[in-house]
Amino acid sequence: MSIESSEPGHGSSIASWTAVVIMLVAFAIGTLAFFLSIVWLVWASAVLLVVGLLVGYGLAKAGYGVDGAKTAARGH
Repeated sequence: MSIESSEPGHGSSIASWTAVVIMLVAFAIGTLAFFLSIVWLVWASAVLLVVGLLVGYGLAKAGYGVDGAKTAARGH
């Protein structure tokens, strides 16, 4: 017996994972730069954080998001 769920998903897609990884790296670099008082690197990591958000949005619009045209449906 199979019951279809109407859940939108948990964000497990290429777009979401790519965005999260980029933003985690940016946050880690920014934290280290803040600790070491490297001001330009703090700002560069803030820019990288925004880039991660834009990459995730762009990939989702390109069809790599949850239920996107270029993603394979997976069952649990």
